[in-house]
Amino acid sequence: MKPLSILFLGTQMAVGGAQKVLLDQAGWFHARGHRVTAAFFYDRDSLREKWQAEFPFPILCLSGFHKGRGILQNGFSILGGLARLWILLRRERFDVVETFTHDSNTLALPLAWVAGVPVRIASHHGIVAGIRPWREKIHAWLVNRGAAQRIVAVSALTRRKLLEEGIAAEKIIVIPNGIAPVEVEGVDKTEVRKKAGIGADDPFLLAVGRLVPSKAHRVLIDAMPLVLERFPSAKAGVCGNGPLRGELEEQIRTLGLEDSVRLLGHSEHVAQFLASADVFVMPSLWEGLPIALLEAMSAGLPVAATRVEGVEEVVEEGRHGFLAPPGDKDALAEALLRLLQDPAARRRMGEAAREKVLEKYTAERMCRAYLSLMERIQSKRPEG
Repeated sequence: MKPLSILFLGTQMAVGGAQKVLLDQAGWFHARGHRVTAAFFYDRDSLREKWQAEFPFPILCLSGFHKGRGILQNGFSILGGLARLWILLRRERFDVVETFTHDSNTLALPLAWVAGVPVRIASHHGIVAGIRPWREKIHAWLVNRGAAQRIVAVSALTRRKLLEEGIAAEKIIVIPNGIAPVEVEGVDKTEVRKKAGIGADDPFLLAVGRLVPSKAHRVLIDAMPLVLERFPSAKAGVCGNGPLRGELEEQIRTLGLEDSVRLLGHSEHVAQFLASADVFVMPSLWEGLPIALLEAMSAGLPVAATRVEGVEEVVEEGRHGFLAPPGDKDALAEALLRLLQDPAARRRMGEAAREKVLEKYTAERMCRAYLSLMERIQSKRPEG
């Protein structure tokens, strides 16, 4: 089959799991000779220039939204973004459009359908916080009516949610997220810890994610006093920025945890922290199939996480780590303590975690599944 012309379309340029999957897919397809374009409706974190310098394919911002503008102004911005998308679709004549969020599914796929793009794939990466039922109904109606030939769920539980939303079962295919495994060899762990204010022998608990309510870092902070009763030198570090930073800093001060909890901010070197940690912590209230979790497991870290969508599909209790109910600080502390008190089991679980990711959750495996889906859809298209 000849190389494809593919548009990968997301909602916002930001540091996040869906964006990483989009860029990893685009890079994989580009490296194999396909003509790739990545586009986003808006550049939330001013990343376009940085990403364009990093990646060898075009990265476009459709300027369909602007922070700080009112509803009316952004209404016109959305219309302008859709107009720019329409021009792009008509000019480039893509073979495939793949969208990565509820919003990009709903906004872009009808235009791609009308523009005659032969292969249209939507995707769903997990719960969308605060989405209104009427938006879910519109989304389901568009997919069922043919705006997308298929919608990809990144986990079995995500598939279940799509069914609950009203999307027909025959429209849904499960393709788990995949990653490039994190390489930990050669990292100077002592130096990484020193820069973060963590001692060489301190038990190091690492969380990675935006400082937003769904990631529930407050639960990890609340769990730390219980951990410190047994392991006084334990340190928790959180890689990521977000709107809750001030609240979390206040929580840390209130609990007197300034020496035990580090908000590490955004880092371009998360892999170094993963290589230097003892346990990966994910206290989220919900997830899809989290990239941060897969990367941590690929780095050989055992996991203390919450029993939520996607996570419990990957983490087998007692084999790769321990799971706790969402929002339960006592149960999360217990999971952390079980890992900290048994170094041999911790190493064994970390090795098993890495093996599982290498077997089932690589970017290579994910992208080949998407390519197969694209080719199957294209082969069923009538010749014209």
